[in-house]
Amino acid sequence: MRAARAVLEFLSKNGTTHLFGIPAGSVNAFFDELNDMPELDPVVTKHEGAASYMAAAYAKYSGKMSVCIGCSGPGATNLVTGAANAMREHLPVLFLTGAVPVGTMGANASQELDVAPIFRPVTKYSVLVTKGEDVLDEIVKACGIAISGVPGPVHVALPIDVQHANIGEPVIPAAITREAIVPDALAIRNAAAELAGRGAGFILMGQGARGSVGKLVELAERLKWPIATTPQAKGYLPAEHHLNAGVFGFAGHESASSLVADDSRRIVLIAGSSLGETATNNYNAGLTQGRFVIQLDFDKTVFGRKYQVDLPVLGDMEHILPGILEELDRLGFPAGASLAEGDAESGHNAALQAEYAFAMTAAAADVEDPETEAQYNTQNVLSLIQRLLPHDTRYTVDIGEFMSYVIHHMPVKEEDTFNINVHFGAMGIGIGSAIGSKLAEPDRPVVCITGDGCFFMHGMEILTSREKGLPILFIVINNARLGMVYHGHSLQFKRVHSSFEQQFVNIAAMAEAMGIPNYRVSSLEDIAQEAIDALLGSGGPAVLEVVLVDNGTPPMGDRVKFLSSFGK
Repeated sequence: MRAARAVLEFLSKNGTTHLFGIPAGSVNAFFDELNDMPELDPVVTKHEGAASYMAAAYAKYSGKMSVCIGCSGPGATNLVTGAANAMREHLPVLFLTGAVPVGTMGANASQELDVAPIFRPVTKYSVLVTKGEDVLDEIVKACGIAISGVPGPVHVALPIDVQHANIGEPVIPAAITREAIVPDALAIRNAAAELAGRGAGFILMGQGARGSVGKLVELAERLKWPIATTPQAKGYLPAEHHLNAGVFGFAGHESASSLVADDSRRIVLIAGSSLGETATNNYNAGLTQGRFVIQLDFDKTVFGRKYQVDLPVLGDMEHILPGILEELDRLGFPAGASLAEGDAESGHNAALQAEYAFAMTAAAADVEDPETEAQYNTQNVLSLIQRLLPHDTRYTVDIGEFMSYVIHHMPVKEEDTFNINVHFGAMGIGIGSAIGSKLAEPDRPVVCITGDGCFFMHGMEILTSREKGLPILFIVINNARLGMVYHGHSLQFKRVHSSFEQQFVNIAAMAEAMGIPNYRVSSLEDIAQEAIDALLGSGGPAVLEVVLVDNGTPPMGDRVKFLSSFGK
């Protein structure tokens, strides 16, 4: 058996069904073996970077480790950005890269590059394997590291001759499983006691709460505390929930900011947020100032990183939250009304609904009041399109000025419906994420919201979705400029370099040339249910191009103030 075959047998045994990447000479043993392994489906992309984004989203929504493969040299370096993204998002992805034959290393062979050191800062483990008999052990070790503790990406580089090495008939190890990070019982008791005894507070929910939202909401309802979400966690809590105070951080809501500014709330529970720049409105000191801070996370490195934490609770959220709820039961809390009685009707959710209201009414077809007559702008376009799409649609949102409108104005209708990656912020990530999400959950409607700048980076992946028969709607906001930097410079420097704008390109015509159903709009009147339904029912990917130059100021919150502070 070739070493490459042993690797694929092990991955298949661990539930791998897709390999994302691009074939090349230095990984030819793997792709040759796939001829005899129909249970493994290669997703051949147009760019390795896009493959890495697909693999990350697949890991996120399938709950399994995913696999991404690229050639030596340039193929490997194209994967580094995706590895950094997976590391930031705590997603278990195995990156396999080829390497030149062992005997030619150091001799300036074609596409030679020692990539193991390059991957080390952005993975949990990176290694070059130079002996066939070591390959399987190293793959097993890497996969174990990827899923253990705080999950994350790993990288294994395999020279061509090592992939082809005959290693006999090895015993393929059993599937590996992750051991839970169980919280300390005393920490759970202390957290419950503080939550029960300190009066009014609030919860900041981050992306680490995904998968435990129900328990966190149950805790919030017990405490009668409002919940603010980070931009990354938008989509976890439906907008109409009576404790939803909106998004705090980049492009967030005034309702959430006023909650944080309410100094009568003397305690805050941070659930699954690393408290980074975008989640804290540029490290707003008021988030924790004068408050008792409890932080729940499975990553101990987040405790005290930027904010002082009074009570850190380390563990998996699925173990922490039930533990706290059980301890509150033991304490008999709440006995009658909680100390925070009335917060359910505190007005924060009402304020959030008011912030959403204009977008939802101004985009409605039956608006007659001239004062609220719909304008053709990003806010109204996105709100109208959302009304015409299924409620359970998952939106994978790319990086651009439209992202701030999504965060601020698009209400969450069902849980887990927004994939927003402002945390790492790689342009084009929304396109690959849509494909990874759809492969992981085929029955869920998926819509990618992207811009022309991102589309020109990774837009050719719509061909990948066509080749895989994936019904994904790609909405491209085409303003013929790099919108976020355009507005950022305009606000910060009061001038904009001419290179930020370009000539309009007909993206719908590009899709047409590729045989992909498309529709181009240039007014609100163009956006109709019939047109959307036709795109959704095309049986594969479709492109909705929105030609729109919006000169309104995007709701970017304090981002511009933060950038403007430098140099002063």
